[in-house]
Amino acid sequence: MNKRLLTKSDIIFNLLIYGLLVLSMLAVLLPFLYVFFSSFSSKAEYLSRGFYLFPHEWTLNSYGYLLSSDGFLKAYGNTFFITIVGTIINLVFTCLMAYGLSKSWLKGRGILNFMVLFTMIFNGGMIPTYLILKELALIDTYWALFLSGAIAPFILIIMRSFFSNIPEELEEAARIDGCNEWVLLFRIIIPLSLPSIVTISLMYAVMHWNSYFTAILYLNDSNKWPVQVFLRQLLLESDSSMETHIGSFEYGPPVKMAAVIATALPLLLCYPFMQKYFNKGMFVGSVKG
Repeated sequence: MNKRLLTKSDIIFNLLIYGLLVLSMLAVLLPFLYVFFSSFSSKAEYLSRGFYLFPHEWTLNSYGYLLSSDGFLKAYGNTFFITIVGTIINLVFTCLMAYGLSKSWLKGRGILNFMVLFTMIFNGGMIPTYLILKELALIDTYWALFLSGAIAPFILIIMRSFFSNIPEELEEAARIDGCNEWVLLFRIIIPLSLPSIVTISLMYAVMHWNSYFTAILYLNDSNKWPVQVFLRQLLLESDSSMETHIGSFEYGPPVKMAAVIATALPLLLCYPFMQKYFNKGMFVGSVKG
């Protein structure tokens, strides 16, 4: 096969595209590298030098402080609990509702789909939601976090589209063999939907892991706070107040950098292993045909 020779305009265009991509990569990568390497520097070096990537004196004092901090470890454990349990609840509710809405024979299916789309544009608001959770005695419990966002409309639509793509002949054959709806869902539909399930589980997990505003609203007990709230307090408070409330005055700003890296690390480790499922699930669940 003969390759087309690049013209001068093609070369200039390619150089511009690659240049923009490199600039975009640096805009994303440099702040992360700055935070990462600053977490290994001492407080004196951080305060005395300007912008730098590699510290002159490497130290693990900031990470040592975090690992010895009961508040950070408690918040870290709370975040893992909220993420794991919350994601499971999200998957159960989303899969059950998406499976029902994917059936053309479901009565009232159009109205239910409209209600799902309506909530993507309009919602009850923060205060009505808080009042409802208060009336249900869910304030200061993790159930306020789990149930207030049990189903994300956008993710529900992705899952519904995937279920709709499964051939009806396969379901009819399973029913002829004696499968009821529950057996059909958990023995046939769910295994076939593994790419989309992994995709939405990752999306829900990221939402729970990065969530802090709902925890501030609904959790009054600081012992129940996730690590994002702990990180927020660490980043917002002054050095003098950190000495009193958090105890990181000795290590200063590098502790903040170390906390940011420690908070982002689990998701960074998960993405490479789930990327293939994520890409496949997004495409398969979004295309009907």
